[in-house]
Amino acid sequence: MRHSTRRQFLATGSALAVAAPFILRGLVRPAFADEFVNVLSGGTSGVYYPLGVALAKIYGDKISGVRTQVQATKASVENLNLLQAGKGEIAFALGDSVKFAWEGNAEAGFKSKLDKLRGIAAIYPNYIQIVASQESGIKTLADLKGKALSVGAAKSGTELNARAILAAAGLKYEDLGRVEYLPFGESVELMKNRQLDATLQSAGLGVASIRDLGTSLPIQMVAVPADLTAKIGSPYVATVIPAGTYDGQTEDVPTAAVINFLITHDGVSDEIGYQMTKQLFANLPDMVAAHKAAAEIKPADAAKDMPVPLHPGAERYYKETGLL
Repeated sequence: MRHSTRRQFLATGSALAVAAPFILRGLVRPAFADEFVNVLSGGTSGVYYPLGVALAKIYGDKISGVRTQVQATKASVENLNLLQAGKGEIAFALGDSVKFAWEGNAEAGFKSKLDKLRGIAAIYPNYIQIVASQESGIKTLADLKGKALSVGAAKSGTELNARAILAAAGLKYEDLGRVEYLPFGESVELMKNRQLDATLQSAGLGVASIRDLGTSLPIQMVAVPADLTAKIGSPYVATVIPAGTYDGQTEDVPTAAVINFLITHDGVSDEIGYQMTKQLFANLPDMVAAHKAAAEIKPADAAKDMPVPLHPGAERYYKETGLL
């Protein structure tokens, strides 16, 4: 038995001796050298989180040698700052937040230019969804004056959207009765308890928080007129929230939308960047199963209007598939 064990040890040692130069040169990856992919998402009651969970599972299952986790965050602005610091490998973020991050817009929450950011894909649009309780009497943006409104976490992508929409409507936070900086779920709980009149939520259609609210009390969706959206300009586009998206919503509601992006950083290897892009599109049905907002992810549009440079791995995928 001892001789057999000794022969196995010598054979293993010889194999490692032969492989060692190749391991050092990166030609052979040791089995224990897993790469870690942290997916930065958003609040658990939003759309980023379930899609982040699905994406982490796809990457863990489909990319060899990769371990994953999904991290709940305050979404766009926090995600981009975490990427710059190397504390995540891929993140969901709103287009205007990505643009401000690349410019280093301090008012938007970026102390300096986030020059390490790189693009993976344009995904689905976030719809600006302003919902009030019917008993608040709010029917238009002008009616928000003097009312209590939640605008999302401070300096989040949602709050940046809120600032843009209110400014275009000629409103400032000072014009409101009260401003709350709360995540989607907490905003809805306050509305259920009659402690808040309205909430502005920037998310994919059918977001869980507003669906929950619509089943709990009569709601009023507040329109963002197309001419007001045009006044804000790019990256905002005019769209509608289709009738029946939420309980009690019997008509289409005009609003604005902003494209979401998946963003990484320049410290992520070209191969991992390539695989993250490829596996996203190879497994879109799994993303749609996690949340129907993902049904609006279109490969043909994925490399368009990217606010930051494409990651070399993503660029390779788009060239390979004829999308770039």
